[in-house]
Amino acid sequence: MSRYTGPKARINRRFSALLYENAGATRAFERRDTPPGMHPRPRKTGNYGTALAEKQKIKYYYGLGERQLRRYYAKAQAGKGNTAVDLLLMCERRLDNVVRRAGLTKTRPQARQGIVHGHFKVNGLKVDKPSYLLRPGDVVEIRGRENLKNLYRGVIANNPPQPLDWLAFDSENLTVTVLSLPTSNDISLPVDGNIVVEFLAR
Repeated sequence: MSRYTGPKARINRRFSALLYENAGATRAFERRDTPPGMHPRPRKTGNYGTALAEKQKIKYYYGLGERQLRRYYAKAQAGKGNTAVDLLLMCERRLDNVVRRAGLTKTRPQARQGIVHGHFKVNGLKVDKPSYLLRPGDVVEIRGRENLKNLYRGVIANNPPQPLDWLAFDSENLTVTVLSLPTSNDISLPVDGNIVVEFLAR
């Protein structure tokens, strides 16, 4: 499920959250935020179903596969901090998420596509892996092709970036500098990470 290509509005409505931010899915979610289906009815879910739904939110929102999520979980578990927070912070440090949070794209799938097509460099080197984890001091920039820079300038003009404490965006040179590691306050997905960790620990 690392690359979901189905109807995104359906996913937003299923989980009652704006997991996909493209215009069509956003409009559909704002128009009808009930679960998908002709006659949607609220369904009771137990602890397992709730935890599974929270896990699926993380996978859809950040564009992760099951194995990739479990690798992040293993790394977070091996650390000394809160496993749930560390898991989500690793997701926030992904290159595709940073490109999206900096405002260079409107959605994470767009950021992923641009990275895979080689539009971005990290510290002067081309990186085509959306899962690349950024560290403090890393600089993300657009390759020196004017058509690419004009493309992303147009995105920024229509979608002004929101300032973040851990990222510095230079709109003139189209560069993003990672100032520090994100904190729990910088997690952009409202999800209960603790029950996800309990689910993955089974």
